Amino acid sequence: MPAVRTASRSRRVTATAVATGVGTAPGTFGELLQGVLHESNLDFLVTLPIARGSVARFRLDPTTRTVYAQPETKRKARQLVTLMLEEYGVAAGGSLDLWSDLPEGKGLASSSADLVATARAVGHSLGLCLEPAELEPLLRLIEPSDGVMYQGAVAFYHRRVELHSRLGDLPPLTIVGVDEGGEVDTVAFNRTAKPFSTVDKREYSQLLARISSAVRGRDAAAIGAVATRSAVLNQRLSHKGMLDELIRVSESIPCLGVVAAHSGTALGLLLDERDPQYRPRLKAAWEACLSLAGSVWVDRTHPAVGTECGRYRCQVA
Repeated sequence: MPAVRTASRSRRVTATAVATGVGTAPGTFGELLQGVLHESNLDFLVTLPIARGSVARFRLDPTTRTVYAQPETKRKARQLVTLMLEEYGVAAGGSLDLWSDLPEGKGLASSSADLVATARAVGHSLGLCLEPAELEPLLRLIEPSDGVMYQGAVAFYHRRVELHSRLGDLPPLTIVGVDEGGEVDTVAFNRTAKPFSTVDKREYSQLLARISSAVRGRDAAAIGAVATRSAVLNQRLSHKGMLDELIRVSESIPCLGVVAAHSGTALGLLLDERDPQYRPRLKAAWEACLSLAGSVWVDRTHPAVGTECGRYRCQVA
């Protein structure tokens, strides 16, 4: 196989042998902030990447032009493979295997993680290390994306599949999560008109400025405050029945605040792992969520890794 290199969409790749590539991508626990910006009038979100997600393995096979995917339900990922092979001029097919520990329809970016992991696996099988910006135009042809191709927290125009700005790596946070049940079609949700006034949009712009500063300063309290306010503002779009009670729990423990899957069914309490009272507060948050929802889980922010190509940096075999 050729040496790993950065690809461009105009580059053509010659595939003459079977090769296997692996790619990964994290999910997100909803969004720290989501709304419409005043200055651009565009929908945006701020990511909250977590330490679980999707893994893809793609086996390139020049002896066929057919692309197979397992599970067979991963039709969008299969579509992306076909698109990428066409984009890079590869006269081949192959087989894609996807694994994920993200539930679907809950607002944890399961679809985006699948697609980003798939794109990285296909790139790796071709000997290409695709930069995050190179993934944007590919995913844009499939569906909106949560921005999980970028390391750390980013502000992202999810409907346009375009980076707004990088915020930086988050401090070590824990999310104690609950699920209100059911599923939400994120694509349909993103098509819904947002009834935000000019005042609302100005507030979203101010919240973005505030959380950008908070991430740079690793100010967990300010991050939690912005996340809570965004969850409250989102109630008119996707009402969460448990939100008010979780806010009361957060204030009584206390936690940093509440984070919501704006287009999903998950809610969580945010805690700072650097807090000297972290362990007793984690226990209290777990017990309160268990009492409220009947089931609970814990996520942690995704640690910084060495490359945005994924933890299996461009491995091919």
